[in-house]
Amino acid sequence: MIRVRQERRRRGGFSLLELLAVVTILGIIAVVVIPRISVSSKTAKENAHKQNLAEINSAVERWYFEKGTYPAKDLSDIGSDPNYFPNGLPTNPLTGAKYTLDANYRAQ
Repeated sequence: MIRVRQERRRRGGFSLLELLAVVTILGIIAVVVIPRISVSSKTAKENAHKQNLAEINSAVERWYFEKGTYPAKDLSDIGSDPNYFPNGLPTNPLTGAKYTLDANYRAQ
């Protein structure tokens, strides 16, 4: 009877070897998954940046055809006009900086 009680106590937890196996498997999964997630995030930000540039350049062209002049270099006038950007001018998702126009009137 004494041996039966001792066996029940031992089976209450995991052995060190079982815990090491689980930690090793979780480590391998983390090594595979985490780089893919970080690359996906960077790619998504780059794609959002390209889309923002395309939208701003399109809005600048519409502004020029409607008003006859280009908007300000800092895009303050076109960004505050709800007909062009109802939610305000987007910011660069890569750097967090505001978009501006270069010498060729392209958003950068």
